[in-house]
Amino acid sequence: MGFWQDLPVLVTGADGFIGSHLTERLAAEGARVRALAYYNSFARWGWLDELPAAARERVEIFPGDIRDPQRVEEAVQGQKVVFHLASLIAIPYSYHAPDSYVQTNVGGALNVLNACRRQGVERLVHTSTSEVYGSARYVPIDEQHPLQGQSPYSASKIGADALAESYWRAFGLPVAIIRPFNTYGPRQSGRAVIPTMLSQLAAGAQELRLGALSPTRDFNYVADTVEGFLAVARAEQALGRVVNIGSGREIAIGDLAEKIMAAVGRKVPILTEEARLRPAASEVDRLLCDHTLARELTGWQPRHSLEEGLAATAAWVAANLHHFRPGSYTI
Repeated sequence: MGFWQDLPVLVTGADGFIGSHLTERLAAEGARVRALAYYNSFARWGWLDELPAAARERVEIFPGDIRDPQRVEEAVQGQKVVFHLASLIAIPYSYHAPDSYVQTNVGGALNVLNACRRQGVERLVHTSTSEVYGSARYVPIDEQHPLQGQSPYSASKIGADALAESYWRAFGLPVAIIRPFNTYGPRQSGRAVIPTMLSQLAAGAQELRLGALSPTRDFNYVADTVEGFLAVARAEQALGRVVNIGSGREIAIGDLAEKIMAAVGRKVPILTEEARLRPAASEVDRLLCDHTLARELTGWQPRHSLEEGLAATAAWVAANLHHFRPGSYTI
């Protein structure tokens, strides 16, 4: 029997991009997954609705709101391992609605931490983001790199991470902080740069509308990120630690656009749109992951090349173009 077989596991934000892939992977490993999905009156559970039937049979959909402490407490009851992914993540929208980011990302994390402490969970994996580092002061970025809130989103995640660390130090809560860099792959929304490019090209756009082209990012395929979550959860030595999960490769957005156009066989001019640009002091100019600690603590390392991941993502976007609005900018 494997580590996850019949283990009760809660995934918050299970209806989202990474959360749905993690939920599917846990179900395949035999876990008994409770999937906290954002309540809505349409009974639609995001990407969980797209899971294969075999996976859905092992998943309990648990509708709720991460901002509701009582509902979060109910979700955590009876669970051995909790993966906390529920967050507001769109950086541009955080400029317009910072209060909601604090309520969801900080307040929601506090609700999860309190519930896990009261319910005596055996392991909590709290999700951070590489955006908390801001523009790299040195590369590759390891876990000792200074934190810098360059957007309300990143500031809210810094606050949530600090709370998680405090619950380890103050209360001995068995929490590990996983810090993914730029995850991409099937099911990612059009607010992210790779599906933005792919959906425009698949829709026949005559020009590629983007924001800043010079910043670099470390893109990690979603299957590799999910394996990082599983590895961190299994590693006792990760408790009380921050663990970076990234590819260890960087590419400028402009170079990425050229690579994507070559991959799909469509070459069009690139147009920089003012609306897509971040405020100058808010733009993160460079991200490049040092995943040495992840390898040392858990044995994790990325398995997919950027070319492999882009090919799989391009095929999915082309087959699911109805999920996108390639003609408009999504914040």
